[in-house]
Amino acid sequence: KYFLSKIHFKNYMYISLSEPHLLGNHGKHYVCGSIAAFTNIVVTFPIQKVLFRQQLHGVSATEAVRQLQRDGLRNLYRGLLPPLLQKSTTVAIMFGLYEDFSRVLLDRAVGTGVPELVTRSFAAALAGTTEALLTPFERVQTLLQDHRHYGRFNNTAHTFRTLLSEYGVRECYRGLVPILLRNGPSNVFFFGLRGPIKEQLPEATSRAGHLVIDFVCGGLLGAGLGIMFYPLNVVKSRAQSQVGGAFQPCRKVLLTVWRERGGSVAMLFRGAHLNYHRSLLSWGIINATYELLLKII
Repeated sequence: KYFLSKIHFKNYMYISLSEPHLLGNHGKHYVCGSIAAFTNIVVTFPIQKVLFRQQLHGVSATEAVRQLQRDGLRNLYRGLLPPLLQKSTTVAIMFGLYEDFSRVLLDRAVGTGVPELVTRSFAAALAGTTEALLTPFERVQTLLQDHRHYGRFNNTAHTFRTLLSEYGVRECYRGLVPILLRNGPSNVFFFGLRGPIKEQLPEATSRAGHLVIDFVCGGLLGAGLGIMFYPLNVVKSRAQSQVGGAFQPCRKVLLTVWRERGGSVAMLFRGAHLNYHRSLLSWGIINATYELLLKII
């Protein structure tokens, strides 16, 4: 009995001491993702605003900048809080849930013959789909950035209160379909290609070198995926700029934008050039900061 008691005590102490460490290991992906996204949003928000005006109105970058100049410096960071909250949370979910889902699914897939690539792709899609729960933040960001709604919505809290009191929760999820169509597949590509792209880049020999490699890897992926899913972001911006009324199918919104812009592919992709450079910078910052923080924490 004495011998067995010692074994149970040792096992209990081992579990008690190791469990917080394990939880910390799992939780750090969420923390690193959140801080990385926070850093990115603060740096790139003015660029995002120019891009949003191009997506919504189909104007040139020069005209979009002129619009922001007319709005004044006071309104430059108007609408910052929703993307700050939304992106910090969604990127935390993106990296954290991907790691959690991958770990659980890989454990379940042992001995089943399911390729690891399939399992990890499914984990990435699940993480992206879960991110869509935070659509209301993108919804509010769109309304606060659209100058046509400046007189109606004062700030983040006021916009949420107005939408919920006058239209209900459903109105906060306008534009959900294009977000779902974007998030899942883009996550699969991002996590699936991040490793192979990094392997093709020169091997880093210093911390600064690793930072540059991670920046380039994340930036190239973000820029490529930004172009690939750009029309879905145009549809999302158009759908979410509407307040009240019927919810239009994603296909119908796309056709409306297509007709308004003269059936021109170039006009449909208006702003894609700026989006490419913004995504290059944004995902470079996110990936490099995330990987750096993983090493530090």
